Amino acid sequence: MIEILRLGHRISRDKRISTHVCLVSRALGANKLYYSGQKDSSMDESVCKIVKDFGGNFNVEYIKDYIHLIESKKKNGFKVIHLTAYGQGLKSFSKTKGEDIFVIVGGEKVPKEVFDLVDYNLAITNQPHSEVSALGIFLYEYQGSKILTKDFKNFKLKIIPQKNGKKVLEK
Repeated sequence: MIEILRLGHRISRDKRISTHVCLVSRALGANKLYYSGQKDSSMDESVCKIVKDFGGNFNVEYIKDYIHLIESKKKNGFKVIHLTAYGQGLKSFSKTKGEDIFVIVGGEKVPKEVFDLVDYNLAITNQPHSEVSALGIFLYEYQGSKILTKDFKNFKLKIIPQKNGKKVLEK
């Protein structure tokens, strides 16, 4: 199981970024995304509509106490990974087949307590970068190229790959 935590969502500043974190999470195999900061019913509805239209099993949940959530995931056997420019290189992470992972991406400044709680502070690059790109690269590296052809069940709409134009299958 793969779950994501998006820290510090701010509606006025992060509307599109947090939505993109959700979309990348879903498209690249995560099962659930939690977010803290400001509750954003509009974002929740947008992501739920994508899941309803394009299928899959993905949920979004707002949480207030993300420290308690992190501690709970650790107690329940999840490997907790914080993606940050200040961490060790991605190649220092070793995955174990069948493990549950809980991946944290920041928004606003991430408190030191998060850095101390996690099992890994991982950097995609030690340069300022986007949490969306970091999450996408991590999930791709973690799951391998097979994730790019994942088949989503229960879809109403399915994009059909082709060289030119757009083709969408309606079920």
